[in-house]
Amino acid sequence: MHPHLARLRTALTAVDPDTPKIYAWGCKLAGVLIEGGRLLVCGNGGSAAEAQHLTAELVGRYRADRRPYAAIPLHGDTSAITAIGNDFGPDEVFARQVHAHGRPGDVLMCLSTSGTSRNVLAAADTARGCGLTTWALTGPAPNPLAELCDEAIAVPASDTATVQEVHLTVIHMLCDVIEKACA
Repeated sequence: MHPHLARLRTALTAVDPDTPKIYAWGCKLAGVLIEGGRLLVCGNGGSAAEAQHLTAELVGRYRADRRPYAAIPLHGDTSAITAIGNDFGPDEVFARQVHAHGRPGDVLMCLSTSGTSRNVLAAADTARGCGLTTWALTGPAPNPLAELCDEAIAVPASDTATVQEVHLTVIHMLCDVIEKACA
């Protein structure tokens, strides 16, 4: 087996015990979205791409035609990102948006392969202060983001690409649960 595939298989096997947590997150998020709440998602680089992938699945569709749900990738508004970064610094680019868009009962999903991204940590801290539920998808634990959020799924892989691939798998599992719960 190719080494890349072997790393991925090992990481997926290690995350498989988190399947009940993914199911619980999907059911909770379905309830939040059905009631008009929002999902805010943040991450940098590849994690930003995955954040946008998740929100696109919820605003558009994953598999089933259904009504769109409020899901916002916090890196998607380049004017806000550049203005906040310029005026308040890069550590605040997500936190200020969480404060602006988040409401008690909403969910913030934080993606970080390292679990140490300062702007993602600031967003999680702000979200908790605003009454949002905070979830993290990270690389190996322990890490500051997994400890700060209400719940986390930490992928025990040292290879960034493997962590990101497992995060995408978790995102698709989450979307599947949400669509089934909302049907």
